[in-house]
Amino acid sequence: MKRSIVSRRLSTAVALAAVATLGLSACGGGSAPGGAASSDSGSAGGTYTVWDPYPQFDDSSAWVQLLKKCGTDNGVTVERTGYDTTDLTNKALLAAQQGTSPDVILIDNPVISTLADAGALTDTETLGLDTSGFEENLLGAGVVDGKTYGVPVGANTLSLYYNKDVLDAAGVDPASITDWTTLTAALEKVSAAGKKGITFSAIGTEEGSFQFLPWFWGSGADLTELDSSQGVAALSLWKDWLDKGYAPNSVINNTQTTSWQEFATGEYAFSENGTWQLGNVKDAGFTWGVIPIPAEGGGVAPAPTGGEFVAAPVQSDDSRYATTTKLISCLTSPENALATDTTLSYIGATQAVQSEQEKDAELKPWVEAVQGAKGRTSDNLGTDYPLISEQMWDAVQAALSGSKTPEQAMKDAQTAAASATS
Repeated sequence: MKRSIVSRRLSTAVALAAVATLGLSACGGGSAPGGAASSDSGSAGGTYTVWDPYPQFDDSSAWVQLLKKCGTDNGVTVERTGYDTTDLTNKALLAAQQGTSPDVILIDNPVISTLADAGALTDTETLGLDTSGFEENLLGAGVVDGKTYGVPVGANTLSLYYNKDVLDAAGVDPASITDWTTLTAALEKVSAAGKKGITFSAIGTEEGSFQFLPWFWGSGADLTELDSSQGVAALSLWKDWLDKGYAPNSVINNTQTTSWQEFATGEYAFSENGTWQLGNVKDAGFTWGVIPIPAEGGGVAPAPTGGEFVAAPVQSDDSRYATTTKLISCLTSPENALATDTTLSYIGATQAVQSEQEKDAELKPWVEAVQGAKGRTSDNLGTDYPLISEQMWDAVQAALSGSKTPEQAMKDAQTAAASATS
């Protein structure tokens, strides 16, 4: 793609990526950090740059040591810089404009479609990168117009944590919760027993959409038709829980972190949250467990995937791609990915890694949740997703605050989303 076309597309990409990015508490021609281009040849040796969203890891960490080892094993030096998730997105877009992109980037999966649409990423076919071992539902977040851009390093998603002590006191067996009806009945029993029901994040940001999606998709709704009867039913479920006191009004402003803090008080029966809270729940001081988010009519609701993709930004010197591909393959190999995903509280993106993780009783329900999950930009929504998501979280806010009925909120959201994506 010609640079002038790339630049025009990138002029709007920053705004789209800012909406799409979800920060989860846990997510020779290349550029060196700071935009200084390396002159090393890609054919033998040289320096390859890697950008990632893990600034919490320093050079002594297992993650950075793996990056260095993958470079050494392939005869090159790896220069790595860790950025905050949102900062990384903006820097990636700016680097694409300036032609100073790193060789390898790990970036939040919804941003992949934005960068790919702008012509800033190299597809896996061009790279010669084998994607056959990756789970299709996770790989889908990186598919744009039939081409795949990068591979997932791992994934996290959402389920329901429960406080067994609260459920026991209310006479609720978590195994009995199989659909919306049985979940609501459990919340009613918990409330009658003098405890609190469920907490989640419905904040007016991507976090709110992320948490609403399992209920939306679990109703059978589609993101191209927000105001379907199924979509309205999902929003009505949340609104009904607030009206009956099963969920607190604080969910309107809750982030996933503040929602978790409510659950950690020991007063709530359930918390909708993710794998990244596993470390925290072990310190919560009560007996806990995890169940899938149920679909309306039964079974497991599809939950959205979080986590990063490993991708290759476009380089002016395409001879670098051979080594770039080797570096990506090294980082995502089963033996390396297992250690990395454990460090990042991720579930593996391949069956080989998932099979190992399933041996851990605490990870088994999360493996099952990830196997049923889907990418937010899947269904070929691509860069339309953040535009739709913004209208969806506005609808959730309007309905839960009482300024609109769920029907009107979703109707207005669909009208606005259709206008934004046309």
